[in-house]
Amino acid sequence: MQNLNIEIVIIEDEKDILELLEYHLSKNGYEVTGFLSTDNVEQFLEEEQPSLLIVDRNLPGVEGSEFIQCLRDKGHNTPVIFLTAKDSDSDIDEGFMCGADDYITKPFRLQEVLFRVQALLKRTGATRQTKLKHRDLLLDIDARLLTINGEHIKLTNMEFNLLHTFIRNVNKPLQREFLLEEVSEESQGKTINVAINRLKNKIDPDGTKNYISSVWGIGYKLS
Repeated sequence: MQNLNIEIVIIEDEKDILELLEYHLSKNGYEVTGFLSTDNVEQFLEEEQPSLLIVDRNLPGVEGSEFIQCLRDKGHNTPVIFLTAKDSDSDIDEGFMCGADDYITKPFRLQEVLFRVQALLKRTGATRQTKLKHRDLLLDIDARLLTINGEHIKLTNMEFNLLHTFIRNVNKPLQREFLLEEVSEESQGKTINVAINRLKNKIDPDGTKNYISSVWGIGYKLS
């Protein structure tokens, strides 16, 4: 079973805002699933147990607070942050009465959202798991160690950060520019190519497992 970071669900009908939140929450180590409406959300919650819902109130088909009230009535107790343009005192009161744990109005500061997410998760007892697993790769985030079938594999700081990023984005093609930003290295794309080749040689010296593959015109992906 793969160990995952804290999972957050976002319900936001403005695609640009949804993608902005998804990107920055993912960059901060969260597993993020986004929905443009409430369709399929309840089914998702029956199968998954996210640690937090971030919900707009102006949604197609159903008002966000009504949707959360319905979830609460059915016994769902996942913490909720409303992120909405409804900013009057009565709107905010209504949001909390319908089951919100926090309330943020638009326009919002992204850093404030991240701080409020962190604070709410801390209050509710959610903690990040410190180990990530993919196939036979086991990454210990705190110790910064990679283990493959019980054997410790020594990685450079850049290689570790690359592998961490890949495991958080399994099966997703990742651009070289994105990888450069994630590993916080002021270097060129060629350096990324070299580091990935070295990483591949360390985790798959025989070249039989094909963990990391090139995606033409984009970059690389872990599968």
